[in-house]
Amino acid sequence: MGFEVHVELATKSKMFCGCPADHFEKPANSQTCPTCLGLPGALPVPNRTAILWVVKLGLALGSKVNLISKFDRKNYFYPDLPKGYQISQYDLPFCHGGALILNNGKRVRIRRVHLEEDTAKLLHQEMRDRPVSLIDFNRSGVPLAEVVTEPDFNSVEDGVEYLKEIQLVVRSLQISSADMEKGSMRLEANISMKKRGDNKLPGYKVELKNINSFRFIRKALMFEASRQIQVLENGEVPIQETRGFEESTGRTVPQRDKEEAHDYRYFPEPDIPPVKLDGTEVESIRKALPEMPWQIRSRLLESGLSANTVNVIAEDGDYLRLFDETLDLDDSAGMAESIANYLVNKRFGLVLPKSGADVLRSLSESQKGEVDLEELERAVDSVMKDNDRAVNDYKNGKVQILGFLIGQVRGRLPGCGVDLIKKTVVQRMG
Repeated sequence: MGFEVHVELATKSKMFCGCPADHFEKPANSQTCPTCLGLPGALPVPNRTAILWVVKLGLALGSKVNLISKFDRKNYFYPDLPKGYQISQYDLPFCHGGALILNNGKRVRIRRVHLEEDTAKLLHQEMRDRPVSLIDFNRSGVPLAEVVTEPDFNSVEDGVEYLKEIQLVVRSLQISSADMEKGSMRLEANISMKKRGDNKLPGYKVELKNINSFRFIRKALMFEASRQIQVLENGEVPIQETRGFEESTGRTVPQRDKEEAHDYRYFPEPDIPPVKLDGTEVESIRKALPEMPWQIRSRLLESGLSANTVNVIAEDGDYLRLFDETLDLDDSAGMAESIANYLVNKRFGLVLPKSGADVLRSLSESQKGEVDLEELERAVDSVMKDNDRAVNDYKNGKVQILGFLIGQVRGRLPGCGVDLIKKTVVQRMG
């Protein structure tokens, strides 16, 4: 397997025009102009911020930066592509090479990190008792960074871990929200099967397009692997094609034949001259890179935290900020673990403190032990009575509901420690 990750960059304007780039839930076709509608005579002007952000992403992944790059026309016909071609990059992307190391030590090679414009959005729905497809051009022309790997994966779990890490990297760089439910990050996989011990890549590949959750990409890959194995065991070769994923059935379905690079008839974009980057500016971007997820995890592990706790804190920017702020205020023995445990408990439906000082204050209150246990038990019993459905869900195995109950008790006894509340709730529920 290899992956292509598309990330919508959170620039103010689109890639080649001045229209707003934030298109989520905006009225259809309300953020368009002649350029992003592909009207004759409209000329593209590259977004400098988008270019620098793609360079930043490439540097974070250890890529080499091409100081001279260019845009290319990728020619294909599809209703969501108004010009009949997409402005993308082919042989001279902004960044090439690099790698990302997984937790098990596996090295995933990055082939390229390039920049292109997003397409319009197709909306499939019923109108007057018949299916129709509508087009919203608000997304057309939004800057899209694409990270392409080599076919280095032979494990679905390794693939999902890589995709989650890319999301963390993008969020650490603050170049995109990478929210998949909003389409800000979209996942595509190329998958094929070969016999164990065969070092040659298969002569075909199937592309799974535009999957918008880690759960669905896992299901799609598992189904597609099983489907291809069955085809091969029947003495046939899977068709090289693009397939989509049906969430309702958990199956992949054919969309269209899979193109080769020559089918796109790439050629240099004649309306945009080659882009020459300043080497000094590139080095300034490299030096200003924030702490990367793997560096954060290493630092937290060195402070004595467990791997599970480290993962929770490292994956949430607010948790990490509060952890660091609080530890700066008090780094006495055992404080790192106390702070981390307190923050991890905040996953149980409680309001996150605003500052490190608030965390210290809450820790101090929870450690005083000045709690009337009878009052606590009465509060717990009252919450259980008012939320009998949640109690039944917990007893039936939905342990995550425990956080909701803890939060309800905490709301009535704000000075009581979370650990004591949790212990009491569990005891009272038997």
